[in-house]
Amino acid sequence: MAGGKKRLVTCHESRVTLLMHRFYLTPGSTRGDSLRLDGREAHHALRVLRLKRGELITVLDGVGNEFLSAVEDSSRDAVTLSVSLKHFTPPPPCSITLLQAVPKGKIIESIIQKAVELGARRIVPLLTEHVVTRLDDRDAADKHTKWRQVAIEAIKQCGAAWLPEIEAPMTIDKFLAPHRSGGRQTAGFVGQNEKCGSLPKAAAPTHFELALVGSLQKDRRHPRECLGKFQAQHKRLPQSVGVWIGPEGDFTPEELDAIRASGALPISLGRLVLRVETAAIYSLSILNYELNSALESKL
Repeated sequence: MAGGKKRLVTCHESRVTLLMHRFYLTPGSTRGDSLRLDGREAHHALRVLRLKRGELITVLDGVGNEFLSAVEDSSRDAVTLSVSLKHFTPPPPCSITLLQAVPKGKIIESIIQKAVELGARRIVPLLTEHVVTRLDDRDAADKHTKWRQVAIEAIKQCGAAWLPEIEAPMTIDKFLAPHRSGGRQTAGFVGQNEKCGSLPKAAAPTHFELALVGSLQKDRRHPRECLGKFQAQHKRLPQSVGVWIGPEGDFTPEELDAIRASGALPISLGRLVLRVETAAIYSLSILNYELNSALESKL
């Protein structure tokens, strides 16, 4: 590298990096022209892939940066890399949050993987009335650590430049509590008897410009309709969307009332009753498609 500076990767070079092995380092570990893999990343490089000096790999830092690097040296438990190219991917213009009730078994891990692939920027595991899994503080901390690692492995697999924020599991009340007083109104708020995109006079605050909840209620709408009404009202796409997905047995009526009171619009997930994991993938796929289609139509 001339002058010791990284240069931005070209589009052709970026496509080439998609074919390389990917590794993850925290943002604080990717400063300078020399990087170091250790721990599980070094183990994977040395013991699984058996990388040799001079081989090219890609390093992701989860905040948009991608580093094309070559193996420079290795020891028993570490790999030193020389960075030759750097590429930055800006965050998506719309931040999608998946608020997912924790299903039984390891299904949540698959949901996290697919959510990463489908562009979610934040995942909130919810402990609801019908959630079978019961976690004490220690179990919750262990699960949080594991689920974050699942997300890291997912960005390495699919090449996503941004690592979603994985929240510790929490109840609906805990999630909504900080936002029940004060704050601004959002275009996504509707009352119990109001339709997509309309604003009541006294709207409760919410995290998102547009909040949606998978529902079997009669007043549910297709997500496209809710997005379209937001865009028609504001002359732009939402910058943040939250989508709530219930557990096996769905949210209780009281939970659904609380979610809707926070501003979430009921949306249809089709005519069939979907499994939890299918509902999450379905919702994120529609949002991903509709948001990207709307953006591409402006180009």
